[in-house]
Amino acid sequence: MALSRSARLGALATAAASFLVIAASSAPTPGADGIGDSYFPQLGNGGFDARHYDLNVAYNPDTDRLDGRTTLTARATQSLSSFDLDLQRLEVTRVEVDGRRADFTRDGDEIHITPHGAIHKGRTFTVTVTYGGVPEALNGPIVFGSDYGWMKTTDGVFVACEPNAASTWFPSSDHPSDKATYDIRIKAPKGLTGVSNGRLISTYDQGDSTVAHWRESRPMATYLATATIGKFDVRTGTTPAGTPIYVAIDPVLTNSNSVDVYAVTAEATDYWSQVFGPYPFEETGAIVDDMPQAGFSLEVQSKPAYSAVRSESTIVHELAHQWFGDSVSVERWKDIWLNEGFATYAQWLWSEHKGIRSAHDSFLAGYNARPADSAFWGTVVADPQRDTMFASAVYQRGAMTLQMLRERIGDTAFFKLLPAWTRLHKYGNADTADFIHLAERISGRQLDDLFRTWLFTTGKPTL
Repeated sequence: MALSRSARLGALATAAASFLVIAASSAPTPGADGIGDSYFPQLGNGGFDARHYDLNVAYNPDTDRLDGRTTLTARATQSLSSFDLDLQRLEVTRVEVDGRRADFTRDGDEIHITPHGAIHKGRTFTVTVTYGGVPEALNGPIVFGSDYGWMKTTDGVFVACEPNAASTWFPSSDHPSDKATYDIRIKAPKGLTGVSNGRLISTYDQGDSTVAHWRESRPMATYLATATIGKFDVRTGTTPAGTPIYVAIDPVLTNSNSVDVYAVTAEATDYWSQVFGPYPFEETGAIVDDMPQAGFSLEVQSKPAYSAVRSESTIVHELAHQWFGDSVSVERWKDIWLNEGFATYAQWLWSEHKGIRSAHDSFLAGYNARPADSAFWGTVVADPQRDTMFASAVYQRGAMTLQMLRERIGDTAFFKLLPAWTRLHKYGNADTADFIHLAERISGRQLDDLFRTWLFTTGKPTL
């Protein structure tokens, strides 16, 4: 059947309008200056997906100066006229996009970059930033009132960046939802060791300095990256099950504590591999520095960082994070209990494994120790708020939630759930709703009441 002339004209007009809509929607526009995380609205960046960081950092402990050159390989998720990177306080001297010099401006902690030409959606591109200055540690109530990030030590620097301090030492899309692989080259004066994530590829001398090249070939959140520098006694080998291990301990701490960091790291890595699923990274280990001002440890990917020789319980906590937090990372920071509640529950599992105390008894001890009017019960664990995101309830009530779940669905389903979670979201991101859905699917039970009581409401639950 033939169309009339008016019908043909109408069809052409409709097609033209559709073309204009498509053209307008694909026109290059600026990428957002943040991903919109409610705790850190300007962390991360819109318009692209980070794929790989090539970091070159040179540090002089005498002057505390850092000189860096970072190349980020990314894929455009929209057609970009410009885009942002996060970098706090350091001075940028040059930016290149795909090898061509690009214009840039600074607005607080944002670098606003305008490439020579538009970057079309789906295209892979590189951005190289040359920068330098004296990095400043962050402080405030977020991390237990402690400084965190780039922290100067007597012989170098201790680098532990959760949640928002990676961009104090390299330009990045500084949010855990935008993971990438890494090559990290650390240049430091001879006699000092630069320790980072993944496997050590090479070390070589360059004048009066030594360069250590590390490669993390598994996706990693920015806050888990480190470039810790100092004098270290290094021990390498493999765990009994065959995972490569690298432990670096400040020599002033080597004989200061009865905890054998190397042995505990090896044993816990292998045990968690049985409980949580195969170890997700190429190497396990530890960085143990003499940094008493930092009152915390951090689950640095592949090598947790400790500011002193910590307890066996702390070591197993940080190693559990390799699965819960590092391999499976939060989609937004409000879901931090998925990291800390799980790692705390791992401490209870370790005590159970060692015959010290059952996880049920660890639960009861914490539950009974806190009266109903304790401020502890005032935290909404599923959304604890930015300045209290590391409150004790996120750790302890998060772990209590898992024990209540275990007792509700039984050991068979519970210990099927944990490795299923790490397998399903390996090297990715997930949120609380994802975990609830998986728990219900594996157990075959409806669990809204349990999670509502323990994660989404305040007050001391009735047992």
